[in-house]
Amino acid sequence: MKIGTICKPRSKRHKANLELLEKNKVYSLKEAVELLKKAKAAKFDETVEAHFHLNINPEKSEQQVRSGTDLPHGTGKSIKIAVFTENPNQLAAAKKAGAETIGGEDLIEKIRTAGALDADVTVATPDMMPKLAKIAKILGPKGLMPNPKDGTVTEDIENTVAKLKKGKVNFKSDKSGNVHVPIGKLSFEEAALEENYEALKKALDKQKPGGLKGKLIKSITLSSTVGVGVKIG
Repeated sequence: MKIGTICKPRSKRHKANLELLEKNKVYSLKEAVELLKKAKAAKFDETVEAHFHLNINPEKSEQQVRSGTDLPHGTGKSIKIAVFTENPNQLAAAKKAGAETIGGEDLIEKIRTAGALDADVTVATPDMMPKLAKIAKILGPKGLMPNPKDGTVTEDIENTVAKLKKGKVNFKSDKSGNVHVPIGKLSFEEAALEENYEALKKALDKQKPGGLKGKLIKSITLSSTVGVGVKIG
């Protein structure tokens, strides 16, 4: 969903949900969560996402935003994690923490040959980063390259994988200067969604680039997978 816009009606239900919104109104967080729940549009448990339009120039590398934070109630989604390390102790720690894919140069070669990796997040020990250059063109476009800014390049493999499994989310600004992050499921209690959102926004605010004038965040929209988008202040 494009930030600041409402998608065209796709059904009578969707059209009715759009009518719940007051034109040009900026809602409170509590009101937005209540509206998303009231406007549930699918039979499955939709994901709730926060979309932030940032006051940055995405073409300037020093203004790009990238980090991560723990959501107190998790995302409600089971994520697949791949860990790159050749240290036997780290391999054992990754397995213990629940990583689905684990390996060193052997794993890199498998990914290079297959041209793909079935994972949502990757974690690597620092010594593996130069070796990952072989598959950077495979991982990079999918946002799967480990990065120290979001804590996915680390010696603390077990704790990092455990946090990701429990609900840590990583975020980064895209080419349009936006950040899109899941904050839970529509089935979550309203308070849980609100607390997840507040934790995310607090973490994002801390990433304001030095020298950037004004506020980091221009506008914020909450939406569900196939539901309406609600602008909040």
